Amino acid sequence: MTRKLLLSVSALGLAVAAAMWAAPQVGAQVFIGTPTPQQFAGQGQPSTKTGQWPTNGGDLAFTRYSPLDQINAQNFDKLEVAWRFKTDAFGPFPEYKLEGTPIMIKGVLYTTAGTRRSVIALDGKTGELIWSHSLREGERAANSARQLSGRGVSYWTDGRGDERIIYVTTGYRLVELDAKTGQVVKSFAADGILDLKVGAVFGNDQQIDLEKGEIGIHAAPTVVGDMVIVGSSMREGATVPTHNNTKGLVRAFDVRTGKQIWRFNTIPRPGEFGHETWENNSWAINGNTGVWSHITVDEELGLVYIPVETPTSDYYGGHRPGNNLFAESLVAVDLKTGVRKWHFQFVHHPIWNWDMTSAPILADVNVNGTARKIVMVASKQGWLYVFDRATGQPIWPIEEKPVPQSDVAGEKLAATQPHPPDKLRYSRNVLTDNDVVDFTPELKAQALELLKRYKNVGSPFAPSVVGDPNGILGAIIPGTATNWPGFGYDPDTRTAFMPTGNTIGVRTLVQPPGEFSDIRYVAGIQGQFREIFGPGDCCAVGNPRTAERARAARNPNANAPAGFPGGTPLVQGVPVTKPPYGLLSAMDMEKGELKWQTPHGDTPDVVRNSPALRGMNIPKTGQAQTSGVGLVITKTLVVIGDPITTTLPDRPRGAMLRAYDKVSGEGVGALLMPAPQSGNPMTYSVDGKQYIVVAVSGGSYSGEYIAYSLPN
Repeated sequence: MTRKLLLSVSALGLAVAAAMWAAPQVGAQVFIGTPTPQQFAGQGQPSTKTGQWPTNGGDLAFTRYSPLDQINAQNFDKLEVAWRFKTDAFGPFPEYKLEGTPIMIKGVLYTTAGTRRSVIALDGKTGELIWSHSLREGERAANSARQLSGRGVSYWTDGRGDERIIYVTTGYRLVELDAKTGQVVKSFAADGILDLKVGAVFGNDQQIDLEKGEIGIHAAPTVVGDMVIVGSSMREGATVPTHNNTKGLVRAFDVRTGKQIWRFNTIPRPGEFGHETWENNSWAINGNTGVWSHITVDEELGLVYIPVETPTSDYYGGHRPGNNLFAESLVAVDLKTGVRKWHFQFVHHPIWNWDMTSAPILADVNVNGTARKIVMVASKQGWLYVFDRATGQPIWPIEEKPVPQSDVAGEKLAATQPHPPDKLRYSRNVLTDNDVVDFTPELKAQALELLKRYKNVGSPFAPSVVGDPNGILGAIIPGTATNWPGFGYDPDTRTAFMPTGNTIGVRTLVQPPGEFSDIRYVAGIQGQFREIFGPGDCCAVGNPRTAERARAARNPNANAPAGFPGGTPLVQGVPVTKPPYGLLSAMDMEKGELKWQTPHGDTPDVVRNSPALRGMNIPKTGQAQTSGVGLVITKTLVVIGDPITTTLPDRPRGAMLRAYDKVSGEGVGALLMPAPQSGNPMTYSVDGKQYIVVAVSGGSYSGEYIAYSLPN
């Protein structure tokens, strides 16, 4: 290091010491009045390459990859609990659905906790609480569309000592905190808080109510350069009171001031690209189309990749004729201006609730001898969609094919839908006779008889039916292959890893009571209408259902054997489909084809204990809820936890944290956890020791972060 000026506090006295505290610092060295030497210029920006975990997905490409390799196949089973942190105290009621993924910078973990969505800082070696922060938002939080502690926080630094933790409150406010103290950064926005409800609209651009207006988000903001990007989400739309709901939007703000830099409307206004796809002026009377997942950025190309969800309502679109851009689309917008560069709509005129559930992943691969910059999207319908991330051109052809049409009154579906090549399918998305359960001839016969009560057109785009308890109960559709935890990418082997649900679902509609909703059909079956609450509708402090949920979680029935996602047809507790019910899938991203799949999770208790299977040795089936857990990838392993608890003869009741060899898919280790994985795992290193941290919760077990490491 040349021309370095090192100063001593004792030599120069308090006046110079004060100047030193304001200067950029690297360890014990301080540079005054000269540019930071080049070898230290990037040290302020954390990276997984230095053993840190600076974003929710590890990096802006959202790979969920770390090069750490201290924990490996030979020692995974030797891992011990290094520390654990219960979140019960962060709110008047415990949280039973902890979905946070911590970030780690310079030995400190930052994450969310509890029914107030508190932000906490923990010592990475001991799990001790360093500081905590929360807002008391009252009715605003109780009315939020997305409650509980959310999925994490974000980090920003200028590389010279200004370090901030950024999050969105339950009540949809953007807050910046000093990373060292947890104090609100007063210079940001209005005393450190930006009201994100200002500018959120419904109808013909009418401002929503700042207390009761429906909007919120679980995801962590995306921080890139000096910009913070925030999406939006509304209530889950199985049974909602109106289609004229809050409209989705994505906005970018200056990270220092809170000033809005750009805004992207997911329902195009008059004069905006895609407006004509909302026929009969229906853009003005419909909402949702939010961006509730994490958002990915390519700084080099200057593009932001926005995954968009379904419009109101999730299952019926008679009040919004047309293809409805940018619903269920991936939209690439300019990082500086928010202007659309390209888009791809995965489902035209969506009625299946196949939102883009998780962050797109960026990778550089070699396809047929040509270097390609790609963006990947995993989907609920079990296809991996892959595009050139600069142009939006599909890497492997996606074909528009005719699809069945609806006979539900007022519904008009698109004539064709995009179909990726079959080699990019990683989950069951149609039901054939070969898929029907056949553990025993009797069970198969019962399954075939039950399936006569459902309409099966053999298409991933099967239209919904009006369910009749005395006739056809519903339409067979794909189950959820990939949900909000998303997937990961390994740059070493150029492989994408997808936690995969592999069952089927059912779609059925009912006309709601006129006083309940202005939507003609919602989820349900004739004569049995009931309001359906999504898991995101509960349980903020002040919500009357919070205490109810807390009591229910503590009752003795909370430990009943875990079953299957709602809608999966069952015979004697067993799905009508063959196992595996859940998988870990590995896709070669240079060939665009599956490398391997392995069942993930032990056989559910309701299957293993089914009277129809008594005395049989049932192979490991995997768990259908695998779509709802995420993973972390290291130099040699893929690590992912079980989504449900099970009881096996050779171990106590619980769920396993599992390690797989990322080349072969072989299971190489498993640790018993007290409850299912409920947040994406992450990994980091402090003082030469690697840790894996995972959030667990569910049933009667309240939220807890558990850190694992090798024995000293």
